[in-house]
Amino acid sequence: MSNQPEIELLQASYRAFNAGDLDAVLALMTPDVHWPRAFKGGFVHGPEAVQAYWIEQGSEISAHVEPVDFIPKENGQILVKVHQVVRDPAGAVLSDGYTGHCYSFRDGLIQGMEISSLPSPDANA
Repeated sequence: MSNQPEIELLQASYRAFNAGDLDAVLALMTPDVHWPRAFKGGFVHGPEAVQAYWIEQGSEISAHVEPVDFIPKENGQILVKVHQVVRDPAGAVLSDGYTGHCYSFRDGLIQGMEISSLPSPDANA
């Protein structure tokens, strides 16, 4: 089973997010999507709540997330290794590093995302 449709969906969502096109990203989510409040804790549910969280987050920080690897998991999820740069409103870098976003899917759409640890480079050694 190929994960290519899901990977293409994720690539499109990251492109739209980084371009500030929140409506395009939200259109790729299920009506009951669950999304982490990465800088606040907990989760929000549904595209409207995700949008409200992103708008709130955008008033406090600017995040650019660039996917660098897509790691399919046996349960159908995909772990995305992202290079994430977070800036404050003045443009100063608050953090610059790598993190994992683990996605679940339903009916060809993103059903959820969780912040996840990345496998260690020597995990298969």
